[in-house]
Amino acid sequence: MTTKIVRIDDRLIHGQIVQGWLKTIDIDTIMVISDEVANDEMQKILLSMAVPSSVKLVINTVKDASYEISNDVYEQDKLMILFSNPQDVVRMIDSGIKFQSINIGGMHFAHGKKQLLANLSVDKNDVISFLKLIDCGIELETRALPQDDRYNAVSDIQKEAEILGIKR
Repeated sequence: MTTKIVRIDDRLIHGQIVQGWLKTIDIDTIMVISDEVANDEMQKILLSMAVPSSVKLVINTVKDASYEISNDVYEQDKLMILFSNPQDVVRMIDSGIKFQSINIGGMHFAHGKKQLLANLSVDKNDVISFLKLIDCGIELETRALPQDDRYNAVSDIQKEAEILGIKR
């Protein structure tokens, strides 16, 4: 298995993914990892409609994705792995799956969240999850599209943790 990109994007599959990322990096499989989406037939149908026919779409729960990745089910695939939140990434890491870098492509502003960057709004649970990923040595870079400049969000997340009084 070759993982080309691991991305957190609360919209999952949308125009930036299809027009920006898929046309730029060599991917043959998109794996959406979300318990919520995996258990919602309508969301699965809608996401499948957004993916070009040349790309395989796999939608899994965190548990099933961990099992399948651990057992090399996608050994021949070139993957884009999509999460909607950092908590699910932490659950994958806790199950033994390793990632070197996470692209934060879009965590949009909503009630109870604070905007740290143009494409990164967080609440306390998000910050706690990101701190766990940082502690695992995972790079957290933000950019909407592959041609955008990479921005390391670690210091922004650490500053927000201090503001929130989160102890490590």
